[in-house]
Amino acid sequence: MRNRTRWHRSAILCAIFFSGSLVASGQTSLPRQTQTDQTTEPTQPGYPSPVRSLETRSLAAPYLPIGHRERLCWSLTNTIGPTHLAGGLFTSAFGTALDRPKEYGPGWGGFGDRFGMRLTGVSTGNAMEAGLGALWGEDPRYFRVPGEPLKARVRNVIRLTFVARRPDASFAPAYSRFIAVSGNNFLSNTWRADSEANNHDAAIRTLEGIAGRMAGNAFEEFWPDIEVHIFHKKR
Repeated sequence: MRNRTRWHRSAILCAIFFSGSLVASGQTSLPRQTQTDQTTEPTQPGYPSPVRSLETRSLAAPYLPIGHRERLCWSLTNTIGPTHLAGGLFTSAFGTALDRPKEYGPGWGGFGDRFGMRLTGVSTGNAMEAGLGALWGEDPRYFRVPGEPLKARVRNVIRLTFVARRPDASFAPAYSRFIAVSGNNFLSNTWRADSEANNHDAAIRTLEGIAGRMAGNAFEEFWPDIEVHIFHKKR
């Protein structure tokens, strides 16, 4: 178990270092944009800027390529943002109720192990996606189509699960996302419990990761509208 813990810590540190190195290299490898680093975060005094939620973007708005600071913000908010932490609480509680995997056991201890395992997997995957995407300018953000019919909005949710924007505003397959989701789940076999540290379970986790991204896109697409109706907020 200690060896798995060491592998786990080493993998996380390597992923963070790898991400930072690639983002840094992206600053020189990509064409410079005059407004690339323009922040899109809402002004929320009292919160450290790296962990503020990025402002929701519309597909119809003029496109500004993602900046290096925004890329780091995306990685952090998609790991420790309230929505993603809430998702981790739900899946960890579900796994604890089913006692899967059994190595973690029931109760709060098992819940904590499952939550920590999910969090480290998500953080590794997000770091890989942000870092690799910096090499060719892949934009991991989601872009809403709020004025479109429901069918078109659902289609956009599905589409942007598999494609991502490039610096010229075009769309292309989200290569860094595919590499990050699959690579993270197979890499995590080195520190997961024996009963789920195999290629079969890693493949299932990969599919679940893609489905999870689609669910996150759906939340970003529809939650602002739901929020307006529930809390009567003005947009």
